[in-house]
Amino acid sequence: MANNKKDGGFAAAVEKHLMPIAIKMGQMKPLIAIRDGIAIAMPLIIIGSIFMIANSFPLPMWTNWLATTAINKVTISAIFTKIVNGSFGLIGLVAAFGIASSYAEQYKTDGKSAGIIAVSAFFVVTPSIMSGDKVPLEGMPYGFLGSQGLFVAILLGLLTGYIFQWFINRDIQIKMPETVPPAVAKSFSALIPGAVIITIFGAIYAIMTWSGLGNIHELLLHILSKPLGLLGDTLGGTLVAILLNSLFWFVGIHGGNVINPIISPIWLMNTDANRVLFQAGHLDLAHGGHIIAQPFMDNFVYMGGGGATIGLVFSIGILIMMKRASEQAKVLGPLTITPGIFNINEPTMFGLPVVLNVTLVFPFIVAPMINAITTYIAMKIGFVPLCNGAVVPWTIPPIISGFLATNSWTGSLIQLINVVLDVLIYLPFMMTLNRKQKEEEAGKIKEA
Repeated sequence: MANNKKDGGFAAAVEKHLMPIAIKMGQMKPLIAIRDGIAIAMPLIIIGSIFMIANSFPLPMWTNWLATTAINKVTISAIFTKIVNGSFGLIGLVAAFGIASSYAEQYKTDGKSAGIIAVSAFFVVTPSIMSGDKVPLEGMPYGFLGSQGLFVAILLGLLTGYIFQWFINRDIQIKMPETVPPAVAKSFSALIPGAVIITIFGAIYAIMTWSGLGNIHELLLHILSKPLGLLGDTLGGTLVAILLNSLFWFVGIHGGNVINPIISPIWLMNTDANRVLFQAGHLDLAHGGHIIAQPFMDNFVYMGGGGATIGLVFSIGILIMMKRASEQAKVLGPLTITPGIFNINEPTMFGLPVVLNVTLVFPFIVAPMINAITTYIAMKIGFVPLCNGAVVPWTIPPIISGFLATNSWTGSLIQLINVVLDVLIYLPFMMTLNRKQKEEEAGKIKEA
């Protein structure tokens, strides 16, 4: 009885202190806009990753064929690289559109117009590349259109969305007669806020240029990268993020939806930086490669989903094979193991459940932390290569995803090691929970 009170008190305390914070953070419009805006770019990131993996698959016969087979002097390898740059390399630009659009729509205004204005403003503040002698040509650097421009995309998108809705909701706009088609009317409504926004960012570009400060992308990278890097690019900061993710999940709130909008831009920037180094053949720590990136978290830390619950569902499977599982575990086994292999753990979180289950809170926090530590050390000492910049879809099972993310069999091996460790961490606690379930089932039979 004392244990039940203690467990209930802990769960109540966690729910009391974490639930209000999570609810408030989950309802913050800027965080929602960042989450949704970056999500818009995910299809391009994944498509670019597929072509990058295809272009660098560790099979010499294949890569040599790509590099030597040319059509009109353009190799297939060069075409694949162009596709990668034209998809993955545009995440900053696309995020600017998505963030501004989402932020404006939350205020019941035209998100598409706000997004288009944000894209224009993004080009305005981004420095150009000039080339050509007789006829000067102007171009845009892929670096700033991609991950290096993500900080600017976030701030610019939020500011654009806010200013746009401020003008529209205060009726400071050009109104057209009702007979005018809606699409045309919306374009005229966007004229005044659009002019103000683009002028503001044009002034920022002028000030940066005339003052000799460089450009806003490099300035923000210099100012923000170091403090945010402590959270997103160090093992200590990553462990804090994992802890918060697990605690939010424990009270029934999707931890990723709360934590990722804050920290995932850092992980994505590190991922794209690794991609550039990998394509140049210099992906290592000495050349500025990053250990902690989006694939590091998705494919090596959160195996099975939040809390690294692949260890939990395999523990259920072990109890079933040993014929020691409770009736509840026998029913849940097939419903949790198969989705868990594909990193889908909602059936486990709410069916077992893990949410507010104090028996499982310790391994739910510790297992992903152990995954992060072992993988970090393995990459730090060079046993496992750094993530190659490909964003492997999080639903791809372990072993396969580890190989694709690192281009090495050792990536699969460290995943296998982590899965074994996760099972060893979860199994004693699952056995305790299983015993409680069997006692409850026996009590119900006795009562009946």
